[in-house]
Amino acid sequence: MRNRLISTLFFLLFIRAALSGQGTYYGPGYQTIIMYNPAFTGCEENSMLRLSYLNFFPGNHFNLHSVYISYDSYFPALNGGAGFYLANDYLGGIINDIRGGLSYAYFFQAGKNLYINAGLSAALYHRGFNFNGAILPDQIDPLGTVTAPSGEILTNEGRTIFDVGTGFLFISGRFFGGFSISHLAEPVLSHAGSSSDKLNRKLQLHLAGDFNLNGKSDFRIRPLVTAGFQKDFISGGIGAVVESNYLSVNAVLLTDNKMKMDIHTGFSLKRGRLMIFYNYTFNIKSGNLLLPTALMHQTGAGLSLNNVEKRRGAGTINLPEL
Repeated sequence: MRNRLISTLFFLLFIRAALSGQGTYYGPGYQTIIMYNPAFTGCEENSMLRLSYLNFFPGNHFNLHSVYISYDSYFPALNGGAGFYLANDYLGGIINDIRGGLSYAYFFQAGKNLYINAGLSAALYHRGFNFNGAILPDQIDPLGTVTAPSGEILTNEGRTIFDVGTGFLFISGRFFGGFSISHLAEPVLSHAGSSSDKLNRKLQLHLAGDFNLNGKSDFRIRPLVTAGFQKDFISGGIGAVVESNYLSVNAVLLTDNKMKMDIHTGFSLKRGRLMIFYNYTFNIKSGNLLLPTALMHQTGAGLSLNNVEKRRGAGTINLPEL
């Protein structure tokens, strides 16, 4: 009962405020990139199947989990890339968000060494509720025990919305960068139409490079910068991935306009067509006393299914293994 009470209080006071009108944050990496920027669809030389599992605030019994799967590839008949993604965010046993979408990117050459991908995504977003067994504030007495049933009536009725997004990717020499806008129509996730449940438009920026460290392509560093803007929330990150043919390690410093500072770090192992990875995010500075130090565990795998025939008029990149 004590753990259940603490979890409910944390969810009501922090998680609900953080997720209201926002989507679950999957971290700064590229393993879930086509969900945020459809222009990355099919941009790699191989078709890719990606799997991710995320555990938020691990060790605190908050029961916040996400699973993600995506597939994307280049298709010559489409002159671009196409793919799909599915994601399930299980938030404390009270909210469950299920997202599924299709993405397409059109590839074209804009200059001698400049390639541009223009992407579009369409998705269904379902938010379900389960308030059975939930503890609401008016049920908690001054001594911290649970009293009579709540006077607030909550419904378990969910809501499904249609969501669209767009993005662009620019590739030139050793550098690539892109930007995307999610939730273009700003759909509302509640039947009541409350502005607090609106998915606000989100602008995201990505920039990365690729530099060989030993004069060959088997040992390289990939510096990267990322930024996000959603309503009155601004976030950013800067870091690098050091890669060899079999192993990569990464570290990214994250901050936002709430004066929070986090470190996102991890590694990946690659053998043949299979890549497995692990990332860990922890907080080093925060103005919120309820925020645990351990923020997120992420693990998963990427599987290259087949080689895509090299195409004219389109640039290909190898995404950082982050």
